[in-house]
Amino acid sequence: MNSRILLPLLALLLVTVARGADSARPNILFLLADNWLYDHAGANGDKLVKTPVFDRMAREGMRFTNAFCPVPSCGPTRSSLVTGRAPHQLEEIANHGGRFPGKFRVFVDALSTAGYHAGYMGKGWAPGIYQGFGRTVSPAGDLYKDFPAFLEKREPGQPFFFWYGSTHTALRFWKPGLGRSRGIDPAKVRVPGYLPDAPAVREEIADYLACVEMMDAEFGAAIALLEKNGELANTIVIHTSDNGWQMPRGLGSVHDAGLHVPLAVRWPGRIAAGRVVEDFVSVTDYAPTILELAGLRPWPEMTARSFVDLLLGKPAGVVRDHVFVERERHANVRRGDQSYPVRGVRSRDFLYLRNLRPNRWPGGDPIVYLAVGDYGDVDPSRTKQYILDHRTEPGMQPYFALSFKKRPAEELYDLRRDPEQLKNIAADPAYAEALRQQRARVDGWMKATADPRLDPTFDDFDKYPYFGGGVAPELRAWEAEKP
Repeated sequence: MNSRILLPLLALLLVTVARGADSARPNILFLLADNWLYDHAGANGDKLVKTPVFDRMAREGMRFTNAFCPVPSCGPTRSSLVTGRAPHQLEEIANHGGRFPGKFRVFVDALSTAGYHAGYMGKGWAPGIYQGFGRTVSPAGDLYKDFPAFLEKREPGQPFFFWYGSTHTALRFWKPGLGRSRGIDPAKVRVPGYLPDAPAVREEIADYLACVEMMDAEFGAAIALLEKNGELANTIVIHTSDNGWQMPRGLGSVHDAGLHVPLAVRWPGRIAAGRVVEDFVSVTDYAPTILELAGLRPWPEMTARSFVDLLLGKPAGVVRDHVFVERERHANVRRGDQSYPVRGVRSRDFLYLRNLRPNRWPGGDPIVYLAVGDYGDVDPSRTKQYILDHRTEPGMQPYFALSFKKRPAEELYDLRRDPEQLKNIAADPAYAEALRQQRARVDGWMKATADPRLDPTFDDFDKYPYFGGGVAPELRAWEAEKP
C-alpha cells in the first residue's frame, strides 16, 4: 500500500485506540477533607451528624473501618500521599511546612503524562513551598477555581483526576454558635474520654460537626454535577480525610484522634456495593492504588501498597493487619526548631508508640517559641484554652496530662480494653510479650525503609527551614468565597 495512504490510516488507528482506551479508563474524583476524624460520619456510627454524601458513597461502594494517616500533620501526610513513600524517606517534607524537592515523583504528574486531565481546587499539597525547588506545579496538579472550570478545560472523552480539597472542617471555621444554628444540640454530642465533659467543649464539638455537614454538602455538589453530566457511572469516587480533628490529643498527636480517618470508595459495577472492610490501609497507600486504577504501575521506590485487590474483591496479596505511623516536626514550637519525633504501629489490638526524644514537650514548649502559641503543637481551639485555664484543678489534671505533659519513651495501649488510649500499659509486666512484638515490628519497618532515625543521634529534621505559618494565598482567596 502507498505510504501516503498507510501513514494516515495508522495515525487514525492510533487515535481510535487512544480514544477507546480513554473511554475505558475511569475518571477519579478525590474528595479530601481537612482534619476530619473517622468517628464523625453517619456511616461510621455517629447518629448526630448528617453526612448523606459520605453515607451514600459507603452504601453504594466500600467503607473502610481501619484507614489511618501516616502522620497526624497535614503537610507530611500529603507528602506521603502524593509520593506513596514513608514520610521519613522524604527529607524536609517529613516536616510540616517544608520545601518539596523536585526529585520525588508524585502520582498526579504520572496521571497527566498518561493522558489524564489532572488538577485540584482548595487545599492541595500544603502547607509548604514547591515553587523554585525543582517544581513549578503543585504536587496536586494545576490549580482551578472550581470543579466546573476544571471540567471545561478537559478535551472531549479525556479521563480526569480531580483533587477536591475541602477545608470546611478546619478549626478556623468552627464558629461559635454554628452548631446550634444548624440544629445540632450540644447536649447530645459525644465527648470522648480524652476531653473534659464541659459545656464549652460540647459547644465546640457541635460547631465542628456543623462544619462536617457543610463539607459533606460541598462534596455533594461535585457528585451532583457528575450525575447531571452522566459521568458518575464511570467515575471512581474516593471520599476521605488527611488527618483527625484539631482537638487536643488529635492533630499533632500520634493517637487515633489524630490518625483515624474516614474512607469510602465508590465505583459502580466494579466495587460491590455496601461492603465494609476491616483490613488496614494507610493514606500513603492512595498513590499506588490510584496509579493502578488508572492502568499504571506503582514505582519501585514506593513503600506503600496498592489496595486495588480489596476494592475489586480479589484475594489479598498481602496481610493488612497494621499500619505504621510517625511524626517529625509539626509546627515550629520548640526552642532550637526541635521536632518531637515518634515512630509507631497501629494494629487491631494495640497502638505502640516510640517517643524518640521524650525529654521534649509533646505539645510544644509551654511558652510560645515561634509559631501558634503556648503548647503550639496543639492547635488553638476553645477546648484547648478551657483545659489550660483550669489545669490546676484536680478534675482537669488528667486531661491536661494527656495532651500537654511529657511522655515516657514508650507508649502501649490495649485497644480491646482502652479504645480511646487513655492508659499507657507499656510498663505493665502482663504486656511484656505484646510490647516486644510491637517493638520488633517498628524495628523491622525502620530498617526496611532506611529510616535515618535508626541512628539515635540523628536530628537533621530539626535543621530544615519552616514554611508552615498561615494559609497559602491561593487557598485564602478560595476560602474567602465560602458562605
